Amino acid sequence: MTKNGITCVSDGKTVNIDPKTALSGSINFVSHAHSDHLPSRSDGVVLTTLETREIATLRGKDLSNHVEYLDEFGLYDSGHILGSRGLLFEDLFYTGDICTRHRGFLKGATIPKCKVLITECTFGRPEFIFPSLDEILKKVNELISELYHKGRPVLLLGYPLGKAQTITHLFGHWEPLYYHDSVKQMNDLHRKLGVSLKDGIGHTDAQNKGLLDKKPWVMVCPMMSDNATFVKDMKSRYGAVTIGFSGWAKSQSMPFARNNDYTIPLSDHCDYNELIDLVKRSGAEKIYTVHGFVTEFASDLVKMGYDAQPLSENSLDNFI
Repeated sequence: MTKNGITCVSDGKTVNIDPKTALSGSINFVSHAHSDHLPSRSDGVVLTTLETREIATLRGKDLSNHVEYLDEFGLYDSGHILGSRGLLFEDLFYTGDICTRHRGFLKGATIPKCKVLITECTFGRPEFIFPSLDEILKKVNELISELYHKGRPVLLLGYPLGKAQTITHLFGHWEPLYYHDSVKQMNDLHRKLGVSLKDGIGHTDAQNKGLLDKKPWVMVCPMMSDNATFVKDMKSRYGAVTIGFSGWAKSQSMPFARNNDYTIPLSDHCDYNELIDLVKRSGAEKIYTVHGFVTEFASDLVKMGYDAQPLSENSLDNFI
């Protein structure tokens, strides 16, 4: 690892993986369009998907010099958000952020065979075991039904890129359905890119037209705590109830994930068991952990008989 992300040199080629700056003279791979994976500056050719480039543009990042294919490099759907990919080259597979569960329009990740695996482990502790999607659907639909019976509007809260679109797909059958303006903007782009999501009115327009006074309703919003100004306003004006969606809802030590009326453990990442299954499916001889509980997850893998360690500077030298 370097200050610019993960850098590998192989056969005279320099490969920058999710770099902070896409450098000229190198192959720069960008796994997806969440802000912590987008380069702040792009001076070189970027290997990524069209969807990632379009979402990056909406977020104010220029990846116009992107390519979708390069010889000797394989891109595999990582199941995280629209356009997300893992990278396979020379028997090394980098997952990026990854999810092996099907979630609405997002299909679970494809895992290629490899000798060296670099995997995220955001939820790489045994406490993070997520319920099935069917369980989540049943619980949330029953909760919304109960609140509707009381005439209470509902805010469904999730990250504006990825989670909000999944929430829209899963719960878009509720009427009337509105969107926070930022979610509407991202949903509109997803529809442009071929994702079937229900159209709807943004919150500013709905409020100006007096539509929010006609309760109950559902609104899909970015992830916010109940202390956020927007949420306080929705609660005081309309009596709204908040349902937050986050994998961190399973944590006993991170109360920020439970700062809503209800929290549901729906995540765009693998849970602990799915991470272990990912390692098994890859057939990797060496596993490096990045992003998350890197030490804990690597230690658990070692106890299971795997050759695993957190990725650190120069730790790839013997394998690339």
